[in-house]
This record gives sequence, C-alpha cells and structure tokens, in this order.
Amino acid sequence: MTKNISSRHTRDKALRINLDTNKYGSIAEIGAGQEVARQFFKAGAAAGTIAKTISAYDMKFSDAIYGVQEDRRYVSNSRVKAMLDKELNLVIDRVSTIRSSTSCYFSYAATVAAKSFKGDNECHAWCGIRLQMYPGAPPSEIIAHVRMLDDDADRQQSVLGIFGVNLIYAAYYYSDNPKTIIDSLSDNLEQGRIEIDSIEFTGPSFEDIDTRVLNLHLIRSWKTRAIMFKPDGNVIIPAEMLYKKNVLTIRGTFRPITLLNEDMINQGMKFFTQMEGVTRENSIALAEISLNDMQGNDLKVSEEDLIERVSVLNSLGYTVMISDYTRYFSLRAYFRQFTKLQIGIVLGIVNIHAIFDLERYHGIEGGILEAFGKLFPDNTRLLVYPQIDQDGQLQDYTNIRLSENLRYLYQHLIENNLVFGIECSNPDLFKIFSQDILKQLQGGRGEWEKSLPSGASEEIISRHLFGFRE
Repeated sequence: MTKNISSRHTRDKALRINLDTNKYGSIAEIGAGQEVARQFFKAGAAAGTIAKTISAYDMKFSDAIYGVQEDRRYVSNSRVKAMLDKELNLVIDRVSTIRSSTSCYFSYAATVAAKSFKGDNECHAWCGIRLQMYPGAPPSEIIAHVRMLDDDADRQQSVLGIFGVNLIYAAYYYSDNPKTIIDSLSDNLEQGRIEIDSIEFTGPSFEDIDTRVLNLHLIRSWKTRAIMFKPDGNVIIPAEMLYKKNVLTIRGTFRPITLLNEDMINQGMKFFTQMEGVTRENSIALAEISLNDMQGNDLKVSEEDLIERVSVLNSLGYTVMISDYTRYFSLRAYFRQFTKLQIGIVLGIVNIHAIFDLERYHGIEGGILEAFGKLFPDNTRLLVYPQIDQDGQLQDYTNIRLSENLRYLYQHLIENNLVFGIECSNPDLFKIFSQDILKQLQGGRGEWEKSLPSGASEEIISRHLFGFRE
C-alpha cells in the first residue's frame, strides 16, 4: 500500500508551488469535487498561489461562465479549453496590476465524468493547464484526456487530485523536456488507476515539438496501450472514434503501405459491409501498427519512424492506431471498451499460423482455448486474405496446413462462422514485398512507385521518408 507515500510526495509538489511567490492562478474543477485545489490547501501556504477555486456544476451556470461549445458537450476538449482561457484572462485582468511584475500566471481546469450513482457511465476527464512560462509571456497549454479505472467515485476523485498537482508541477518545472512531463504525470499513483490516451502541447514554449511523437511516448511510458490518429494527422481519443461503430482493423508494418495492403483493406471492407448491421457509414477501418513482434518483444522502432508511416497512411485517408498489443484477443478487448458492434480483423495466412502457434500462449492458464474464448465471445470475426504458397499455388483460408492436433479446432471456427475468407483482386499483388520496396526507394525514383497506392509515393518523395534519396 503506497497511499501515505503518495500523499507526502504530492504534498511536497504542491508546497513547492505554494512557496514560489512568482506562481499565481486559479483552479476550476467540474464533476469530481475540488480535489486539485484541496491538495494545495492541505499543503499549506496556498494563499500565495491560488487566486480562486470554482466548481460550476450546474449547466446553466457553467454555460453562463464559459459559453456553449459547438459540440454542446460538457466533458470535452473544447469545454476545458474555454475554461482555461476564461480563468487565465480573469486572473491577469484582476491582479496583474497589483502583484509583483515577476509573477507568472496560470489556470488549471478539469471537466470530469466520474462514476455516477447508477455506475454505468464512462469515467473520464479532460484536464489542462494554461500558463505563462515567464512574466508577461504569451501562454502555453497542456491538455490531457484521462480515463479513470478505479471502480468507485472517491478513488477516482483522489486520482484526479494527484494527477492535477503532477500536471501543474511538471508544466512549470519540466517544461524544457515534454517527455519528462509525461513520465511524471503518474507520480505517486499506483499502476492501473488511470490511463492517459491523449495529450496536447500548444503555445510558444512547445512550438518546436511534434505532438504526435509525444503521444506515442504515452505508450512507451505505460500511460496507455494505444494511440489513434485521424486522417488529418491529429490525435483522437478512442472513445470518440469508436463509439457505436463497427470496427474493421488490419495489422501491418506499413513501411510503406503497398497496393497489397490496400487491397487487403478494401477486400476486408467489401466483405465486412455484407455482415448484419454493417455499412460504410457506421464503420471505421483502422490501420494498426504494433510496437511488438509476434513473440511480444518490443521492436524498438523509433517514434520518428512510426510518424513517417502514420503520415503516409493519413495522406491516403486512413485512420491509424499504434499499440503495444501482441495478441489479437487483447486487441479485441481494447475495442470492446468502446463499442459493442461488429469487429472484423483482416489478416494474412501467416498470421493464422501465428495464432495457432501453441508457443505463443505460455503464461495463459487455459492456453490456446482460453485465448480463443477471449477472441470470439461476441461479434468478432477473422477475415483471412489468401497468399501464394512456396509451390506457386493460391492458398486460401480453406486449405491452410496446420498440425493434426489443431486442424479440427480451426475447422470448428470456420463452421461456426468465426473465420471467413476474403479475395485478392489481382494475383500480381502477391509479387509486392514491402522490404524490397524499402530498399529500392532509398536509391531514388523508380518502378517501386507503381507498387504503392496513388498518392503514397508522392508523399514519400516530397518529404524524403523512409530514407528516400533523389
């Protein structure tokens, strides 16, 4: 139990800020008490730091103070930004002429949906800080989306109190290293109490950083298991992207994406939309990149390399998900947090062999049967793309060669409509290999461009991605 240690460390952070006479601002919290403000009051000397605390719980009051955002939601990125802007302007307008010229002003805001009385709601929060890094500076901003994983409201409130202190402290004292800011956000919190699945850095103090890279660091620092990028390149929280959506996903390296990858996605979606209740309008196709190999080992891929892959995929209109999931049943469980509709997983025959590799299930008490029980409990299907085997023959999902002790298990999945086959639109696509293209493009323009979807080669050439040289 680390509760006492956590309180002491959090109090030390709050006290250091309170004793710094140059830090001054307001704290606005809606939806889970005034836990961040309480941490500063408990630490002592808070009069030197806090100009005001506020909790505008009533919607009419909240709208009157912060306006009505376009999405009309109260627990949202736009609402927390409105809160931050309003509160910082108020502090500067009201006290900047009477306080020391060395003062740096800030506003902290959180809008929260904590565990309700009924207990069936999504528990999450948008938290942020808007601050001056030096006296008179134009403000910079950090906003994070947090999912609370505790199962009672009191513990969720305490988590947000500690998290808020961590964020305010890090914004001031670790501002020269955004990755350190991210690393410190879970200080004094036990593993598994929160998930941070989005973070945004804006303003002059962070203008030279790539927010996409920092969001990938959320995975590497164990703040979340996955990050999603919209086609416009911006990070989006999974709950917004996947809510009430049928999800079709394909895992690949996409280094770079080829016409074969594109055909797998297109053929997968063609089949997927034939399933009950699935249309293109209520579905989303995700290109997923795992940070791990098939054995669960970290591939140590640089964040810059991953961003190059994301950039090309985004340029083609794809939504991209980066995760540290190895097993498909874990990926399915992740999606199930946000949608109850159909899940389709597009994969190649090589992936089927990996799924039926018994060595992959060490540490799982029920072995492969438990894994399949977690993969196929509800509305989840595998869509298998064919390949050309070593003899040059077309091999599809019906003639995959598995060991004798597993082939009846595979047949069981087929007969119960859990595994389906999808087609290849052009056998010539089987001649395309990403590794070959990667080598060719490093020598300049050439025939490799014909093996990529329209627009992908242009993106690679114009931005000199993947080692491309003129």
